[in-house]
Amino acid sequence: MSVALVATLGGCVDDFQGSNVQFDLSPTTPVQATIGATPGPGQLPTDAHFTFYAFDEGTDGSGNPVGRLYAVQTFEIHPIVDLGSPCFIDVPPHVPFPGVHVSQYAALVAAQTGYTYSAAGGIDLANPPAGATMAQMVEAATAQQRMDNIAALGGGMGLEVISSASTATYPAVAADCTSDGIPPPSCTDDTSNQKRLQLCQKFWHDNPNYFEGTDRVLTSPLSGVTHGMVDGMNPVNQAPVGGAQFFVPDHLDSFTGYALYTNADGAPEPGTLLEFGTTTMATRGVIHVHMTNATNAAIQANVAIFPDLDEDNSSF
Repeated sequence: MSVALVATLGGCVDDFQGSNVQFDLSPTTPVQATIGATPGPGQLPTDAHFTFYAFDEGTDGSGNPVGRLYAVQTFEIHPIVDLGSPCFIDVPPHVPFPGVHVSQYAALVAAQTGYTYSAAGGIDLANPPAGATMAQMVEAATAQQRMDNIAALGGGMGLEVISSASTATYPAVAADCTSDGIPPPSCTDDTSNQKRLQLCQKFWHDNPNYFEGTDRVLTSPLSGVTHGMVDGMNPVNQAPVGGAQFFVPDHLDSFTGYALYTNADGAPEPGTLLEFGTTTMATRGVIHVHMTNATNAAIQANVAIFPDLDEDNSSF
């Protein structure tokens, strides 16, 4: 990586006055549970967060960080798609059913094309309706493949995204299609879809750091910011994924080590220590940290920190 000061005859571009922190988090890093679900093994509650801390006074007899902790960055880790979210919806443009909860997408396509559909088996592609056109067959098959991809992306071996953090919570889901609140996913009429779209978009507008992913463009969520992904494999195409980064305003050039904590939203900080490590200085001023969990060696992270970018004179 190189950071250059770009100059022209008419002036220059101001350099960044901080540091770049790059993470590779192991696949065993805890992920936050589906909205409203009880956390399972290796999961955190939905209303939790991670905070990356710097420390500068060493470790105790067990190697745990002691002394002053300096909070560098707070973030969350979620499945990249969450069918349990009331706002996992299709958003215009270029969608046939704006505002529909994506869990119902295949059912609507089946109804539109005349195919048989069941919640357990999806679209019955083996038995197209009499007179089905090639376009309808392709549309039905594409819809079913989308649902298969979503199941894989949000499953136990699915993608986990490192995102912005928010303490906000969605409004209550309505009891039925006409009551106040976000319509339940099963409400697929145009009025319900439009109401769901309006309520979800208003919530995202009011809470821009709240993360809501989509299967349509994995790196462009419906709400919030994606900073990268936990190391793993994309279950759809088996491509390796991973790596995240933050640009922070701090000069991170004088700390002894770094630690990652988890904590419930609103609880006293710092929370529960997940992993930590001391710093080593490698070539050209890049700080390296290998963080590990004290009891589970599989939970680890490699961190590269480019400190004081406004004073970086190295060329790569």
